[in-house]
This record gives sequence, C-alpha cells and structure tokens, in this order.
Amino acid sequence: MRIGKAPPPHNSTMAVASSALKANQARMRVIAENLANANSTSRVAGGDPYRRQVPVLEPDGKVAPGADGVRVAAVRADMRDFRMVHDPGHPAADAQGYVKMPNVDSLVEALDMREAQRAYEANLNVIETARAMDSRTLDLLRK
Repeated sequence: MRIGKAPPPHNSTMAVASSALKANQARMRVIAENLANANSTSRVAGGDPYRRQVPVLEPDGKVAPGADGVRVAAVRADMRDFRMVHDPGHPAADAQGYVKMPNVDSLVEALDMREAQRAYEANLNVIETARAMDSRTLDLLRK
C-alpha cells in the first residue's frame, strides 16, 4: 500500500524543469536590462529616468498532467522612489540642481542574477538526472 501521491513521470519532471529554465532565463534578461540601465537618466530636465523592472512568476499548470511548472506572468515596474543626486551641470537636473537616478541597486541586481543562475543550474541538473535515470532504465531492460 502506497501512502501519498505517486511521483510524476520523468517527462513531467523534465517539463517542470524546462518551464523553470525558461522562467529563470527571462529573469536573467530582465536583470541584465536593469543593470544596463542603472545609470540611465532622463533626456529632459526634471524627467523620470529608467525605472527598475521586476519579473512576476506564477504557477503554470499547463506543462504536464499532474505537474505544475512556472512561468513569467508579467514584467512590472518597481514603483520605489528614484535616487536624487545633486548635479546642477547635468542636462537632466531640475531647477534645484537635482537629477533623478534610476531606482536600480546594482548589488541587489547582482544578487538576483546569482539566484537566477543557481536556479537555472539546479533545473539543468534535474533534467540531466532524469535523462540519466531513463538511460539507465533502458540499459537494465535490454539485459
């Protein structure tokens, strides 16, 4: 007698891991965009600079029967305040000489990038392990 749910088949496992690979790849793309624009100011005096983007992940029940994956549902703007830097000579400075700088913190972005990379690598390992198990099972059945 088996207690609990049976584990999903390997193809479901690979589908879930594959969905996570795609989601983490999208996360890394958004983070790279944030880092690339960390110092992008407005082109007009007193205007708003680049606003940090944040990927929103949600469960995706469409990857395989009985297995939920993950997907990027949206990419939303981070509504935290911009940093203000006093630089009266800057073309984007307001009347008081302050320039609005993006609300991107390079350290936070670097940590988020590392987390996304580790999640990506972990899901690659899941796929490799599932393939190795399938291969080993086929080898045993051939004997």
